[in-house]
Formats: sequence, C-alpha cells, structure tokens
Amino acid sequence: MLHICIPTYNEGPTVGVLLWRIRKVFQEYSREYEVIVYDDGSTDDTAATLEPYCKVLPLTVLHGGKREGFGHALGALCADVSRRTKYPRRDAMVVMQADFTDQPESLPELLKRFEGGADIVATERAQQSMPVAVRRLAKFGPWMMRPFVAARDVADPFASFKMYRISLLRDYAKSSGDIPLVTSDGWAANLELFLKLAPLARKIEKVAVEPRYDLRPRETRVRPFADAMALYRAGRASGGWRKAAT
Repeated sequence: MLHICIPTYNEGPTVGVLLWRIRKVFQEYSREYEVIVYDDGSTDDTAATLEPYCKVLPLTVLHGGKREGFGHALGALCADVSRRTKYPRRDAMVVMQADFTDQPESLPELLKRFEGGADIVATERAQQSMPVAVRRLAKFGPWMMRPFVAARDVADPFASFKMYRISLLRDYAKSSGDIPLVTSDGWAANLELFLKLAPLARKIEKVAVEPRYDLRPRETRVRPFADAMALYRAGRASGGWRKAAT
C-alpha cells in the first residue's frame, strides 16, 4: 500500500485536480494506494473541493481545525499513517505538496526504487527551475543549518517530496519514546523528518525531478530571509538532529 500524504492550506484551486491526476497515474500504473489530505485550517473552498472526491477515490481528509503550520500537518500525517498501516515493512508513505509543484507522474519512478529495496527515496529538484525566492532559500538554507546539522548524501534535504518505508516511523517511535517525530515548521520540518529517519534506513536512493512552479495559480509562500532565520532558530533548538545526521 502506498499512502500519499498531502498537507494542505488554502489549495482549493489545485488540490482537486491534483487528486484526479493521481487517480490517472494509478489507472495506468497498477498499485494499491490511498490519499490522506491534512487540511490545516483552510479558509478558502479547500474542504468543499475535497468532499466529492471522497466518494470516487480512496481518500481520507483529516481536518485540523485552526491553522497550526506545515510542521504540525506533516507530523499529524506521519502519526496517522503509522497507526493505519497493516504491513509497515511493505507499505510506503510519500509526502507531496498540493499546489502542483510535485508531479504525480513521478510517483512510479519513486515506487520502483522503493520496491527495489530503498527505505527512503529522496527527490532532488533542479534549482534553475525554481522561482527566485525558492532558489535563494535552497542555496542559503543549508548554510544557516550547517553549524547544527550535517545532511549527508542528499543534496536537497529541504524538499518535501520524499518516500519513506513506514517501518521507519514505527522504529523511530520505539526508540524515541514520547519525543515527537516532527517538532519544527516550514522547510525545517522536511529536514527534521529526513534526518531522524535516515539513520534507521538501510538504503537511501535519490531521484531527480523537475518541479512545476509555473503551474500553480498563486505566488510562492517562501520568504527567503524570514525562512532562513527560521531555519537557523530551528537548528539552534534541534538538539539531537546533529547526532542523527552523522
């Protein structure tokens, strides 16, 4: 089973079309899947857009009430998937953005790597295709985190589009006790999830993807300076991340 996890905030114009594109991919590439959308307190028509898709797709919508941020949504999705899976060694979780940046057509390639034995499949984005704000953060963000963490082997650790074997989530829970898997927000949440699970993985593979920032109808929410400072603050508060990454 592939659990496709989509954190969502005010993505009404795109999330429905994205779900339909996912459905089309798996009509052509036979694989059991389900989609789990976490609606992080959207104030637009996201909830109304999702409702009819629950009748025609294997879709579960989790409603978070008030907005609490991307990191909270990511952590809630991880916890939900870890609870619901029956076969954690065989099942996978993939995190996708709801704004068309991550292309569903890339999923079969990620699944091939997973089925070939990879416990984590990380995507790496071509920087030249990014909007200026995203490119600046992707370039300078690692420098802000470098005093605190060292992400090895993956050139684009901030990217959210990654596939994880669900047994890694359960292994982390067993070893960490009550420590949450995700405690940070924004791009740092993607990095934290990767760094905490990577030491538990036997094999990590990378797949180059071409994100489509040109397809989404809104401007990027990335604010390079503010987000870089948030990464720095997350790094200072990270504690065991450095140990997990080395």
